[in-house]
Amino acid sequence: MKIISGGQSGADLAALDAAISLGIEHGGWLPKGRKTESGPLPSRYSLKELPTGKYRARTEQNVRDSDGTLICSFGPLTGGSALTEALTIKHHRPCLHINFELFPGDKAVAAVERWYKDNKIQTLNVAGPRASNNPHIYDAVFTLILKIKW
Repeated sequence: MKIISGGQSGADLAALDAAISLGIEHGGWLPKGRKTESGPLPSRYSLKELPTGKYRARTEQNVRDSDGTLICSFGPLTGGSALTEALTIKHHRPCLHINFELFPGDKAVAAVERWYKDNKIQTLNVAGPRASNNPHIYDAVFTLILKIKW
């Protein structure tokens, strides 16, 4: 089992922190310079840098390197999260969107566990809005990842 993300603040970072807390292998790709909206991602996160600083390249590489992508949000997908969903379709990868407004708490946990097992996910890409776009996403994703029976 491995959890990957692009290292951005918010959903990405929550997934990485939860993986570290659970002792699950983590990784993924991020833009050149370990670029995030908060500055360079600290080296304690085991992510690899791409030769480009473009977020789209990072997003696509993480989709391609995973067995499936979990996208979390409060409300409909927009921006980079919508792009992530489109890239999962392009690369024929399973994708689950958890909208916490529709799937609160244990409903989200049950949906992810069922999807994860049905699709035999070994490397899970986790995506969603950055912290500046949704200040509550970090806590929601962190809690979700911690509650899942991997």
